[in-house]
Amino acid sequence: MGRILHFGLGNFARAHLLDYTDQAGGWDVVGVSLRSPAVRDGLAKQGFDYDLCVHGEGVRRVTVLQDVLVAPENPMAVLRAMKDADVISATVTEKGYHLEPSGQLDEHDPAIIADLSGQKPSTLIGFLAHGLAERTRPVTVLSCDNRVENGRALQAAVFRFAQIAGLSIEWDIVRVPNAMVDRITPATTDAVRAICGDPMAVPTEAFSEWVIEDSFAGTRPDWPGVQIVHDVAPHELRKLRMLNGAHSLLAYAGLARGHTFVHEAIRDQALRNLVGQLMADAGSTLPKQVQDQVPGYASALMARFENPDLQHRLDQIAMDGSQKVPYRFIETLRETGSEPVIQGVRTWIDYCVSETAQGRSLNDPKSTQIAQAAQCADPTSGLLALVGAEDLAPLIRE
Repeated sequence: MGRILHFGLGNFARAHLLDYTDQAGGWDVVGVSLRSPAVRDGLAKQGFDYDLCVHGEGVRRVTVLQDVLVAPENPMAVLRAMKDADVISATVTEKGYHLEPSGQLDEHDPAIIADLSGQKPSTLIGFLAHGLAERTRPVTVLSCDNRVENGRALQAAVFRFAQIAGLSIEWDIVRVPNAMVDRITPATTDAVRAICGDPMAVPTEAFSEWVIEDSFAGTRPDWPGVQIVHDVAPHELRKLRMLNGAHSLLAYAGLARGHTFVHEAIRDQALRNLVGQLMADAGSTLPKQVQDQVPGYASALMARFENPDLQHRLDQIAMDGSQKVPYRFIETLRETGSEPVIQGVRTWIDYCVSETAQGRSLNDPKSTQIAQAAQCADPTSGLLALVGAEDLAPLIRE
């Protein structure tokens, strides 16, 4: 039986990679929590099994998870597990990669500095660098996060970390494919827990997509429905710029208009019109081989956004904006000058300024820098600088 060691056991991982692997059979998963023991403790009480509540399809019991390691409690146990895993995967969100807006490793990030100081690792990047340095047999490292060229970005960050730390990794036996993942998965509510009778239940939609670059170091699960392709980029850009871009526009503009959930915001005709135009503008930037998919994909996204049963909170999507704005908005804006994308950037700036003015710290790895920029004489330039787009300030101000 093959084994996946997966970093990050939030709802998305449990609705996506773990669900696919459970359905594939023949493999098991050991999870790693980089911070809190809460998920481990909750799942351990029920043998690490949990209910996946799929809208329109019912409840499915996922039994593929065998154990959860909590990195702060025992980092050496995580490093030992990395030696034996056939696939090492990660769903740690954009901020878990500790990258600058340029996509390079942020060597001034306090967590990266701490990992480089000689202490036991605490970040995904630190664990991968140390764990891969000990590998003697092939392994695939699989990113399941929303980043442009997520595999390349992850490999580059680990390469640079190892270079600084003086670690030697045999890259000939390591593969880090790019991948695109998609499944709308909101936070679990008390209502979901009550319906399922499972305190660790995960709600999700029926739709799911996973596209992976055909670059594996060894065996992999026979994941049902997964597309293994030569080039992930067309699929990745379609999803990041159209779905994620629309989500962020709905989040910041929707919160400003008093909405709480995605399904409420998309019913707001003014926002619906903006989202439709954003999707069309973003679609125009996609490679030719997926251009014909744009109208149908946009229509399907609208239907997914309208689903009231998902209860997808706008403030959940609004988190970590400094990590999301560059690939959800900025590249489309540079290529098209799209007015809806300009509106998206403006509403993010307004959100940062408003939250700061009300004394609320943003849920963002750059919350301190955001607060400083939001209170400076020119918050537009200051906030755009945090996402590598200060040059666009005149356009945003028009």
